[in-house]
Amino acid sequence: MRTYKLTIAYDGTRYQGWQRQMNTDRTIQGILESVISDAAGCYVEVNGSGRTDAGVHAWGQTASVVLPGTAEAGFFTEKINEMLPEDIRIRAADLVKNGFHARKSAAWKVYEYHIDTGQKPDVFRRRFCYHFPYNPDLDIMRKTAEYITGTYDFAGFTDKKNEISTKRTIYDIIVCGQGSSVTIRYEGTGFLYHMVRILTGTLLEAGTYQRTPESVLDVLREKDRGRAGFLAPARGLFLKEVHYDYRGR
Repeated sequence: MRTYKLTIAYDGTRYQGWQRQMNTDRTIQGILESVISDAAGCYVEVNGSGRTDAGVHAWGQTASVVLPGTAEAGFFTEKINEMLPEDIRIRAADLVKNGFHARKSAAWKVYEYHIDTGQKPDVFRRRFCYHFPYNPDLDIMRKTAEYITGTYDFAGFTDKKNEISTKRTIYDIIVCGQGSSVTIRYEGTGFLYHMVRILTGTLLEAGTYQRTPESVLDVLREKDRGRAGFLAPARGLFLKEVHYDYRGR
């Protein structure tokens, strides 16, 4: 048996998220499993580093697959890519030690959220960023981000209430902008359901003076989703990187 780590990019616009579902064949995991299984001649399970929601994109999603033998050169990056839809691509395939699991072995992740603050949506970027036609105060957003950087219980920043644990560590939140483009980069050990999108909505509310930076402390303390910001749309979110070496702080 041979285990491979795949690095995958996809445009999530027309898919129902990463995770396979019984009622649709429009999932990234389901399509990858079908295509790789057909090419390998046996059923192959594809385990991702985490689930991305419907409409969310990825540049650096990772997945682990186990094949009964060694894959021929170019099996994933050439043969499989030729069989995949044009909006899903395997960027790299690496042979790794047996026992590697894309989700269980992951140490930390990087997400980016892209925002277009122009008066009208950009013609070419409209599918990959959230059109927010205001002029947010980036310094206020950065100040707000400081309060939620660290290890906390983020129960107030998720829409899923049955998580075993809602404690997470955010290493860094970087807010940068140029012209009508704003990008928020999140680096952390992991993120809860809708967490990055809720954090983004919260930062944008602070940046447009709808809340104070300190208000996020109330969300952390009270664990109340109703006190956090709005859920930013899925189309602006990208899973950029998944790291398997632990980050010391």
